[in-house]
Amino acid sequence: MADSKKNAKPLRSQAWFGLKDRDGFLHRSWMKNQGIPHDEFDGRPVIGICNTWSELTPCNSHFRELAEYVKKGVYEAGGLPLEFPVMSLGETNLRPTAMLFRNLASMDVEESIRGNPMDGVILLVGCDKTTPALLMGAASCNLPALAVSGGPMLNGRFRGKNIGSGTGVWQMSEEVRAGTMTQEEFTEAESCMNRSRGHCMTMGTASTMASMVESLGMGLPHNAAIPAVDARRQVLAHLAGRRIVDMVREDLTMDKILTRQAFENAIRTNAAIGGSTNAVVHLIALAKRIGVELSLEDWELGSNVPCLVNLQPSGEYLMEDFYYAGGLPAVLKQLGEQGLLHRDALTVNGKTIWDNVSSAPNYDEKVITTFAEPFKPKAGIAVLKGNLAPNGAVIKPSAATASLLKHRGRAVVFENVEELHAKVDDDSLDI
Repeated sequence: MADSKKNAKPLRSQAWFGLKDRDGFLHRSWMKNQGIPHDEFDGRPVIGICNTWSELTPCNSHFRELAEYVKKGVYEAGGLPLEFPVMSLGETNLRPTAMLFRNLASMDVEESIRGNPMDGVILLVGCDKTTPALLMGAASCNLPALAVSGGPMLNGRFRGKNIGSGTGVWQMSEEVRAGTMTQEEFTEAESCMNRSRGHCMTMGTASTMASMVESLGMGLPHNAAIPAVDARRQVLAHLAGRRIVDMVREDLTMDKILTRQAFENAIRTNAAIGGSTNAVVHLIALAKRIGVELSLEDWELGSNVPCLVNLQPSGEYLMEDFYYAGGLPAVLKQLGEQGLLHRDALTVNGKTIWDNVSSAPNYDEKVITTFAEPFKPKAGIAVLKGNLAPNGAVIKPSAATASLLKHRGRAVVFENVEELHAKVDDDSLDI
């Protein structure tokens, strides 16, 4: 340990805490009002825990507890953990949309990291836009970083059946409009759908981006699917805290992980899981932050990849089932076996992605299907261009009905969403 410290790159935090002058006095003295002993400023790695906890972001409302497990790991590995808040983006409450604030949140993350004494950072991510925002902000600083997702909720259960967050809302609200479900039943289903902490348990944007974290190599194996209430999610956070300290000592910065090969792995993974179209805009933005060339056309890399994962909204099951079936490693293994994975892409645990997944089991082929009998063939994100979208548009074939894949007809245009809501049920609407 002594030799590794002697030859290690000087720690960034020592520009604050290692000074012997007036400035060093100020930095250490004010920190000591939190009860931090003097010897914790002795040159050990300082790890920032970037926390998007908020009670207004229900998907991330358990992050205070998750951060404590990260801290345990950091302390065990000989680091000093310091937690800090950044803007939290909750899609369920934030108006008009959390997407409007993604770049603002990424600026918050970037400047918080850049302006403070930390050598590495754990990114606590969950609800849709917190994941890309934190990755983008951290990428602009290019310190050693490791993302820990908050995990999906348990399966929704309503009257003996699974219901998925998001997906179930649209289905049941249409049943109310059609008169096949009462308002009382609809209200009862609210508590049955979202019945534990965690983000959406469908393969929506939150689960997709948690999967992108893992396929990019920015999270530990099984980051994507461990349920939020499962003790193994806390173990993952604990191990992440240990690992980030070693990443600092190894100078394993984000640019060494977020390579062109990593992004190609993520594009094909998104196809195989039936991932959200929102991943397109988020991964392109992240690639630009780290200096990797990535465009809309690159998503054609996944267009012929089959959808292997039978999850709502494309299929039947939910994220809890996905984890029990083997999780993302079981999908990545199949991609690697088909030559669709850059096996030597580096990940945050210091191993290649193939080292992490080459022996991953698949416990349930109803949930995670095989290339021999895929859930849906050639179901990756498709890039479309035409007079309605001259710069390009995307569609998720795995979640589309056959009639959506080829259609010709008139367009009914509304001025804004308020007009849509006001007129969509009007019998005189010209459709």
